[in-house]
Amino acid sequence: MREEWVNRIALTWANKTRLRGIRHALEVCGSATEVIKQHGELVSHEALDFARKELEFIEKHNIQMYYFRDENYPYRLAHCVDAPLLLYAKGHVDVNSKHIVSVVGTRMPSERGKDWCRQLVLDLAAQVPDLTIVSGLAYGIDVVAHRAALEAGIPTIIIPAHGLDRIYPAVHRNVAVQSLDKGGILTEYTCGTEPERFNFVARNRIVAGMADAVVVVESKQKGGSLITADMAVDYGRDVFALPGRVGDLCSAGCNDLIKRNKAQLIECAEDLIAAMQWEVKPNQPVQTSMLELVCELTDQQLQLVNLLREAEEGLHINQLVMETQLAYNVVSSELVMLELQDVVKSMPGGMWRVKK
Repeated sequence: MREEWVNRIALTWANKTRLRGIRHALEVCGSATEVIKQHGELVSHEALDFARKELEFIEKHNIQMYYFRDENYPYRLAHCVDAPLLLYAKGHVDVNSKHIVSVVGTRMPSERGKDWCRQLVLDLAAQVPDLTIVSGLAYGIDVVAHRAALEAGIPTIIIPAHGLDRIYPAVHRNVAVQSLDKGGILTEYTCGTEPERFNFVARNRIVAGMADAVVVVESKQKGGSLITADMAVDYGRDVFALPGRVGDLCSAGCNDLIKRNKAQLIECAEDLIAAMQWEVKPNQPVQTSMLELVCELTDQQLQLVNLLREAEEGLHINQLVMETQLAYNVVSSELVMLELQDVVKSMPGGMWRVKK
């Protein structure tokens, strides 16, 4: 069996640009070993040497492998015509979790978008059993979704555009490491693969294909998130988009998806749950989430709420002024408005904190 794995790795590594043809050959011949016997020109000695070293790395680091013809391969992804032939996973990855939601979006989200995304994941985690969140660890919405899943204590799967010998971007290494305990990293790329631009586009088909639903949280008129959404539509997945105000550049893509009926408008977790017809956890009544409130908050209010949320003991109003660079009277006024909405609470000595 070890020789078969070496041959599988060698075949896919040496024929990256014609995987559909290799897939057909594997289906006809029944194994990678037989394909190489009949079509030796497909694999060089260099490819076989690389594959042996790769398998040593895989065995040394306890990496799981998923072959497209095996029962443990992600069953949702298996039905996609361009699904990877081999996948490599690190951590405790359940690629066939009962409910999988992929969350994608802009790398430069607004405060509203970040807060919306976080609360959406938290609300889904509170209500949907056996839920896994999938994203790509990129700056912006991706990493917000991963962090929210970790905060909620549910699995999150990272789909990178490179092999398992590195983490990109490096600043998100802590998130990747934390995900290994519950979830992990899943990729089609072998060691030495650089995070090239075209790899990001290619990995989007995994983000789209292995999910039940794809949620787009803020996107400009063009971008990787919209490519993922288009792929999800092609795969027959349910696509949801969080709407934004007309004229907001960071919401133009989401609004366009909704306008062209490529995505369903979503305002809260309950919208997604109802559309997917998922059952909620026992004894977990559907509650009105903070998402509806977030829609009504100004960017300045969201900035204050996010700062206070990060400080368990609260912050002094002077600290909030320094952090936000807003005028004292503006911060004071916004805090009062937030207190009237039952979002924050004033404490003695000019301290403020988020209400539990």
